[in-house]
Amino acid sequence: MVPATEPVRIFLVDDSPEFIRSAENFLAGETKVKVVGHATSGQEALAKISGCRPDLVLMDLAMPGMNGLVTIARLRAMTGSTRMVILTLHDSLEYRTAAAQVGADGFISKTDFAVDLFSLIRTLFSKGDRAG
Repeated sequence: MVPATEPVRIFLVDDSPEFIRSAENFLAGETKVKVVGHATSGQEALAKISGCRPDLVLMDLAMPGMNGLVTIARLRAMTGSTRMVILTLHDSLEYRTAAAQVGADGFISKTDFAVDLFSLIRTLFSKGDRAG
């Protein structure tokens, strides 16, 4: 466990390098979080994530090859205590239900990213829980 005073360690997974850069720039201004890595595919995420030891994975839903739902299911088996949130443009009840079924801890529309992310992080880590 990482002390609650430490920033939440975030790993980003999105097939858009532009979105990753934008998200990293946005998150860089917040001291309560730290981006520890990123991947542009589900396969790359599986290969890189254990070395980064994130507390939270922000996962795109629609990616070529292995989509975010399959990736979360596989990551869940590797990193049981890491929180995982779907971050997508494809916001629907069907996708939210599918995300919950594979073990996602949350779901945020990319259009609401800047508004909803920090509230969700506070909720997910309200007891100071960290993956570590």
